[in-house]
Amino acid sequence: MRSIRLVLAVSLLSALPRVAFAKTTTVTDVPTLTTALSTAQAGDEIVLANGTYHFTSSPVCSAPGTVNGQIFVHAATPLGAKVEFDAVEGFHVTGPYWRFEGLDVHGVCANDTDCEHAFHVTGAAVGFVLRNNRLVDFNAQLKVNADNLANTWVQPHKGLVEGNVVYDTHARATSNPVTKLNIDTVDDWVVRANFIHDAHKNGGDGVSYQSFIKGGGKNGLYERNLVICALDDASGGTRIGLSFGGGGTAPQFCAPAFNANTPCIPEQTGGVMRNNVIVNCSDVGIYLNQSKDSHILYNTIVGTNGVDFRFSSTSGEADGNLVGSNIRTRDGAAMTLGLNLTGLANTDFDNWFVDPLKGDLRKKGDLSMLIGKSKSRSDVPDDYCARVRSGAYDLGALQVSLGDCVTTKPPGSDAGTDGGPVGGDAAPPNGDAAAMDGGSPSATPSNDAGCGCDTTRTSGSRGAIWLVGALVAFAMRRRRARCYL
Repeated sequence: MRSIRLVLAVSLLSALPRVAFAKTTTVTDVPTLTTALSTAQAGDEIVLANGTYHFTSSPVCSAPGTVNGQIFVHAATPLGAKVEFDAVEGFHVTGPYWRFEGLDVHGVCANDTDCEHAFHVTGAAVGFVLRNNRLVDFNAQLKVNADNLANTWVQPHKGLVEGNVVYDTHARATSNPVTKLNIDTVDDWVVRANFIHDAHKNGGDGVSYQSFIKGGGKNGLYERNLVICALDDASGGTRIGLSFGGGGTAPQFCAPAFNANTPCIPEQTGGVMRNNVIVNCSDVGIYLNQSKDSHILYNTIVGTNGVDFRFSSTSGEADGNLVGSNIRTRDGAAMTLGLNLTGLANTDFDNWFVDPLKGDLRKKGDLSMLIGKSKSRSDVPDDYCARVRSGAYDLGALQVSLGDCVTTKPPGSDAGTDGGPVGGDAAPPNGDAAAMDGGSPSATPSNDAGCGCDTTRTSGSRGAIWLVGALVAFAMRRRRARCYL
């Protein structure tokens, strides 16, 4: 039985402008869904009726949407449409302004190496939105990277990942990289109010990340996420929380140069992590690897090895954080420390909160050590529960002086958890470089050599090779997914 059961209220209210749809298509099976995706036009709405959609190949979403004419793919009932992929990757999004909401997406491959991504977002897919979905059992539920199109590298900037529940039901038996949200080479991506847990790699170097943003991009933002590295599966592995830089990127796949002779330094510039709750990671909760001008602000980090600023190109600040273990520099990194409370043990958090290792930060004991101990900042206007901060700030992700709020899900995280639909179970339901994680930040990481999804699987009488930007079918016994980064 799972160790935490969350029954979440569901809404698909969107902060994006509402526009009239050019065409609405309701689909009921894989052929009609595949056709709707391949023939979509700007402003179309594609609605998945309740049921199960089982794919053995990857649908490509290449049509161009527009800022005011997004292509909107969603379930008729939130999480009522279960999409299963027995394929190396799921939705391959190459067109701009696609938006996916309310889907229950599962990898169902017999071998974990064969299920890489639920969503692969590449090239011209700017303005991608992934909201209020449940994504289960992939090596990287989301993979984002540039694509070389007509000898020009094209990057899918300005994406939003919001309100999703992302986890694995078992340790991933693979030597491929295991990172639930793997976002590379892009600028201005926002990862907000997601619940990410139980990324565990049981193969290769055993290192997993709950999420990283790397590959030479700028201005990544993590805010109001709940990250529990070991919630239901505490069986081992080296588990890292959130990272700018990850294990590093091979230079030929790194923005902006994409040149094998130009080192990938920095991996990320101007990144911000604020108001996140990061819990129960065997390695660091936050890792900054070749990350320039990083801002680590008002996070609560429990039961991890703390925060690492690492390597000489890494710089930034840490302010307002509540940290089990310490905030440290390594290998020539530079940082400025504001008002943080560090060196805490799990027992300190246990005395303050109801069940901190499960993400339950309701008040249990005297919180006077946290209240009003920091200063206000215009770049941290609210707290983890999206409540407005004012006056002297409390330390950590919560403005605890405002009273209790629900912390076992981020506000706005409306996708269900615990393996069942919301409300219980009643809802209907090597041209590429070798893939390497780059190792634990507590060890000596080497650069991620690139793709991370270059896998080959035997498929009987038929297979498919995915090259970036296209899906090409071949009559052959083996199929391979290739991506840049």
